[in-house]
Amino acid sequence: MRLVAQIRSTFTPPAPATEMEPDLRHEDDEALVTRAQRGQMAAFDVLIERYHPRLYATVYHMTGSHEDANDLLQDVFIKAYRSLHSFKGQSSFYTWIYRITINRTLNFLKRHRRRSDRQTSLDDADRAIEHDPDFVELMSHDTPRRAAGLRELQQRLNEALQQLSEPHRLVVTLHDVQGMTHPDIAKIMRCSEGTVRSRLFYARQQLQKLLSDYV
Repeated sequence: MRLVAQIRSTFTPPAPATEMEPDLRHEDDEALVTRAQRGQMAAFDVLIERYHPRLYATVYHMTGSHEDANDLLQDVFIKAYRSLHSFKGQSSFYTWIYRITINRTLNFLKRHRRRSDRQTSLDDADRAIEHDPDFVELMSHDTPRRAAGLRELQQRLNEALQQLSEPHRLVVTLHDVQGMTHPDIAKIMRCSEGTVRSRLFYARQQLQKLLSDYV
């Protein structure tokens, strides 16, 4: 993974070709964190590989940009590694790394809130739309019209997400895209479960209005 190599090169010289590293992929987060805190970079590599896809999806849906998502994630993992000594296990590593990711992303969005040249990528189908009844119906007819309709629907959904406030966009991303539970989201966002539910309800209402021509 290129990201792993980039982060590893930030802290340690390349390992000799003869160095043998144990297969750590079956160890739980707690064991991997302990190893990483003791300087075993391979353990942190496994944590990166384990959480990169979900963190990437979160940042991408928040920013609407693959380039920004890649840059932010590299920054997140570097920050996490440098701060690993302060991780005491009071929350799960999962919650801790998501918190860093969200804080970095929200700070980025605040700095770039007025940027007018943001482009929403259409390269990836937005996972949040895959179970929408209208989307499923559209998928059942294999025609050029269907393909054009899918692209437009995906674009409209991404554009609608970008029009939500950061907290509302975040809760939709974590719950509807990432599939997180209300308690997990509350821990990550450091708010009550009631706040999570109310924000999710409001965000869904706003999305329904923004996508009224489609849903």
